Amino acid sequence: MTEKEIKKEEGVVEKLVEETMVDSNVNVIEEKAIDNKKETATDTKKPFPAKEPFKKNFNSRKRKKFEKPRSEFDQKIIKIRRVTRVMSGGRRFSFSVAMVLGNKNGKVGVGIAKAGDTALAIEKAVKNAKKNMIELKLTKNNSIPYDVENKYCASVIKILPTKEGKGLSAGSAVKTVLELAGITDVTAKVLSRSKNQLNIAKSTIEALRDFEIKKA
Repeated sequence: MTEKEIKKEEGVVEKLVEETMVDSNVNVIEEKAIDNKKETATDTKKPFPAKEPFKKNFNSRKRKKFEKPRSEFDQKIIKIRRVTRVMSGGRRFSFSVAMVLGNKNGKVGVGIAKAGDTALAIEKAVKNAKKNMIELKLTKNNSIPYDVENKYCASVIKILPTKEGKGLSAGSAVKTVLELAGITDVTAKVLSRSKNQLNIAKSTIEALRDFEIKKA
């Protein structure tokens, strides 16, 4: 080969090397640009904020519980029973409630009512007792002025005043009526053999009517 041909080949080789170098540089630049784009894209994406833990608001207004006003009267059930009524379609059940109501300050009454539910029967008995309530005129020591005796159906009771400070001495439904009426320092006796609580309570109420304050 002549010197000219050798120089031409060397020139061609040098050009190829330069072109390959340029191509490699271009590829590197492009790769760097792509990496830069990825980095900028990741930078532009905002990270999701961390969820804050749930906190109870103790300063919020608390709901006040509805409180039913307390009645001035105390009550006590003396008799409750289930009543069965036979009809053409079958048996029907209801409840009968006998109750004593009083404020322990001279007012007392006995009520009786029937209903299909015990709660409703009690509510009706309370209304009936308030309707039939009597107000008594008692002595200074919450006793009665003199002896009284009464008969209601088969129940016979007798109430006698005692010395001051002796307290209440009675049994059965008589004690319930006298306690809710606020009567102390008396002795009461059931003279009959009847054990019907309702009749005994009503007999006591009728006996105490001698000391009822009559309204004008």
